[in-house]
Amino acid sequence: MSVLGIDMGGEAEIGSFSQGTATVLALVLLLSMGVGIFSRRMFFPWMMDLLSKTERIDGKDFFAPRSLAWMVGLLVLWQSVDWLFANSEPVWDAELMSDVMEYSRAGFIILMLFAAYRLVDYLDAFIVVEGDDMAARRSLASVAESIGRLAVVIVGFFVIAGLFGVNLNGLIAGLGITGLALALAARDSVANVFGAISIIIDQPFNVGDWIIVEDIEGEVVNIGLRTTMLRTGNDTIVTIPNSNITNSPVENYSKRRFRRIRPTFEFEEGNDMDAIKKFCDTLSEQVLADSRATKHEDSWVKVTQVLPSMVTVSCNFYCPSSGRIQREFTEDIIIMARSRGEECGLSFHEPRRRAQM
Repeated sequence: MSVLGIDMGGEAEIGSFSQGTATVLALVLLLSMGVGIFSRRMFFPWMMDLLSKTERIDGKDFFAPRSLAWMVGLLVLWQSVDWLFANSEPVWDAELMSDVMEYSRAGFIILMLFAAYRLVDYLDAFIVVEGDDMAARRSLASVAESIGRLAVVIVGFFVIAGLFGVNLNGLIAGLGITGLALALAARDSVANVFGAISIIIDQPFNVGDWIIVEDIEGEVVNIGLRTTMLRTGNDTIVTIPNSNITNSPVENYSKRRFRRIRPTFEFEEGNDMDAIKKFCDTLSEQVLADSRATKHEDSWVKVTQVLPSMVTVSCNFYCPSSGRIQREFTEDIIIMARSRGEECGLSFHEPRRRAQM
C-alpha cells in the first residue's frame, strides 16, 4: 500500500523497515513535531485569548506549557501509527511499532494530566471578569484552582495506576475499607475543606479584603482548600486554617460603608461653660458643612465629662470609607477645633503646666 504516493511495501532495507515505510514514519515524526509546536505557539494561545475573560492573558504573548506541545505531538504520533496499522500492510517491525504506539498513548495521557495541572493556574482567566463583584470572583477562582489541582491529582493517580496494570477494582475496594480510618486521621483537613466551601458560600470576606480574625489583621491574598493567607501590615504572610476562620468572629474592614472619626478635646476646668457650649456648636456646624462629612443626623460635638481639673468634649463624625479621606478629614477637624477654641477664648488642658503650678 502507498501513503502520500510513497510505497510502503517492498523489501526490508533499513533494519526491519522498507525504505518507503521509513520515509512515511519520518514524515509522521515531522508532522507530530510540527503540530505540537504549532499548538503550543499558535493554537492554544489563540484559544486562551478567545475564551478568557480577563486581560491577564494576551494571546500574542502567551506560550502554553511545553507539556502541551509534547502531548499533542504524541497524540498525532499515536493516532498516525494506529491508522497505519489499521489501513495498510507496511514492511516494518510490528512488535516495535506496537510498543511505540502504546508508549505514545501512555505518554499522551500522562502529559495531558501534567498539562491539566499546569493549566489550573489559568482558571481565573475563565472565572474572573470585569464587574462589581470582582472580589467574590477572585475568591472563587482561588478555591477553584485548589479544587482543580486536587481533582487532577486524584484522577491522575487512578489513570496512571491503570496504565501500569494495577487492578482498579481492588484498589477502589481497598480505599473503601481504609476510607473510615483515613477520614478520622484527616478530619482536620476535611474540616478545612468544608471551611473553604463555607467561606465561598457565605462570603464573610473575599480576596483583597482587609480583615481581623483571631487577633490577626491583614489583607486576604489567597483562599485555598486548607488555609487562607493574609498579608499583614508588616508585609508578612500569615496562614490560618479555614476551620479556625469559620469558627471565629471575622471583622471585615472592607465591608464598611463609612468611617468613624471620634476626636476628643480637653479644656481647663476654669473655662466658661457657655464658651465651651459655643465651641461645640460652631465646630459641629463647620465640620458638617464640609463635603466629606456623611451621616449628619448621627454626628455631634458634646461635653462628655467634667472633672475637677478639666472638661472633656467628644466628637462623633463620619466620612466615606477611604483611609486617605479619614486621615485628611481627621487632621482638618483637629485644626478646626484649635481655631474654634481660640475664637471662643478657651484654654486647652495641659497636665504638665498644671503639675508645675
